[in-house]
Amino acid sequence: MRYITSFALAAVAGIAMAATAPVAQAQFSISIGTAPSCPYGYYDYSPYRCSPRGYYGPQYFDGGGAFIGVGPWFHGASDFHGSVNNRYDPQHGYRGSLPRAGQHAVAQSRSYSFRGNEVRDGRGHANNGHDNGHGKH
Repeated sequence: MRYITSFALAAVAGIAMAATAPVAQAQFSISIGTAPSCPYGYYDYSPYRCSPRGYYGPQYFDGGGAFIGVGPWFHGASDFHGSVNNRYDPQHGYRGSLPRAGQHAVAQSRSYSFRGNEVRDGRGHANNGHDNGHGKH
């Protein structure tokens, strides 16, 4: 009988301790930080390296010449589509130099003419006149 009483008291004490234990709440957050400060914009995919002059078309710049952002920092309209020249994209074989974050842009001459070959939506999706399996944006 003494063993049953001791066991019962131990069980009651264990249940009481478990009932008063604090419950941990799981919390998950992602911080992407600030957009890269690049003279001609940055690629719309991680690690968001600076893109060279000529990658983005004029649709990606506001009236004052400021880059509107792409990827997680995109600030355009939901139906936005702009031209890029993917010959300047490392994912398409570009091996030339890339500007560094914080570098200043070189003034463009009046004879500069952008030549785009791909339409993108600012969120990393190529469009080229159809939805490419991504649906309408």
